[in-house]
Amino acid sequence: MPTERFEFLGTERQKLAARLDMPEGETRAYALFAHCFTGGKDILAASRIGQALATRGIAVLRFDFTGLGASEGEFANTNFSSNLADLTAAADYLRQTYRAPSMLIGHSLGGAAVLAAASKIPEVRGVVTIGAPSDPAHVKKQFRGYIDEIQTNGEAVVKLSGRPFRIKRQFLIDAEKHRLLHKVSEFDGALLVMHSPQDETVAMQNASHIFSVAKHPKSFVSLDDADHLLTRKSDALYAANVIAAWSERYIIDDAQKVQQS
Repeated sequence: MPTERFEFLGTERQKLAARLDMPEGETRAYALFAHCFTGGKDILAASRIGQALATRGIAVLRFDFTGLGASEGEFANTNFSSNLADLTAAADYLRQTYRAPSMLIGHSLGGAAVLAAASKIPEVRGVVTIGAPSDPAHVKKQFRGYIDEIQTNGEAVVKLSGRPFRIKRQFLIDAEKHRLLHKVSEFDGALLVMHSPQDETVAMQNASHIFSVAKHPKSFVSLDDADHLLTRKSDALYAANVIAAWSERYIIDDAQKVQQS
């Protein structure tokens, strides 16, 4: 599948690195993919899902959040709110350059972000979450041994996935203020919740909380035997195929009905 690499400006005028997986034929819809916490647009799950959806006629924009991957900015100054701002900036870029995204896909904390950002992007007809927490503050569990140091000193250098990241107190404060389940309960589009019962990073009960408060149409798919990051190719491709089939009914068909009305 053809892939375009480019940069677009975030809300603070920093350059965000992105790539767009494009179908070889007709582009039936555009999707926006939000990666996991401290991850990036090129992690295996993101690239495999993006490329697989492109083969089904869905163009997928994936990008590095501020301060991560090849994007500009300082990660220590980011938080959940800045992730939402990055998402809306990415949607604005798609709207101005190609077509606004009708689907948002988010992995882990990126799943929480797309749930929170959906109301800010009016063209969105459906949201997909993969291993998403039901509360942004859940991410604190990844550095719970440093919470006291962060609260006392204002920041701490935390090792995540073998890499050092500077986490500031403002990150903790911001994560606590978002009422994600309230946002989910107000969302009027279609929702697909995907989660592995074996997920050791984000427990399955998070998916249950999201699903229980969401309006219909909503769907749940178990990613049985998959790990949190969908590191096995077969798991990522299965997720992509399910998303593509689901989008036929809730994203693409809906868009065609709107065009015909």
